Formats: sequence, structure tokens, C-alpha cells
Amino acid sequence: QVQLVESGGGSVQDGGSLRLSCAVSGRTFSVYAMAWFRQAPGKERKYVGAINRNGDVTDYADFVKGRFTVSRDNAKNTMYLQMDSLKPEDTAVYYCAADTATYISNVPSRYDYWGPGTQVTVSS
Repeated sequence: QVQLVESGGGSVQDGGSLRLSCAVSGRTFSVYAMAWFRQAPGKERKYVGAINRNGDVTDYADFVKGRFTVSRDNAKNTMYLQMDSLKPEDTAVYYCAADTATYISNVPSRYDYWGPGTQVTVSS
């Protein structure tokens, strides 16, 4: 059974930084393309960014480009989301997701496994 667990969420001021982690257990981590999504109250889940199996290809939603960075450490079975220059509109529950496909995707239904989420709150 594959399990994903996010950590690192919290409350920060406008302009602050946070680093989220997503720990994966239950199967070899390197077989998965990984992604981050987020969901604000009353809104649909949105794609944030993704990284391929080897960690040499990344992709980002336009609204986080230049501020967020996705990375992974296959030796530690962990993916990261470094979030800088945070804004109040970044407030949401952040989810990590895993997919056994070769190519990364921004479509939630492509991902087979999900973590429970971690709350990020940015105050002005």
C-alpha cells in the first residue's frame, strides 16, 4: 500500500517562505512522477507543479512560476515544495500526488495516490 504524507505547512506573513515535504512509503519512490496541488475553501483543486521520476524535469502553474520550486530526493523517498514570496492568495490546503506514468501531468485524475494535505496560511 502506497502512502503519502505531507508536512511543513503553517502560518506565515505576506512575503514569507515555507518548505513542504511529501514522504512516500510502500513502494520504490523513483517509479513515481510527483505533483503538488492545492485547494482553497470553496474552490476547486488546482495544479501547482510537478516533477518527473528522475527529478530532471519540472513544470509549474503560471501563478507560482519564479516563486515556488519542486524538487525530490529519491534516496529519501521525499518530494519538496519550496515556496518563497508567499501571498495571501496562496492560502490553501496543499496536497502531494503520485503517478506511475512516465510523463508528468497537471490533471488531478492522472494521479493514483494522494496525501491527506497540509494547511498553508499566508496573512497580510
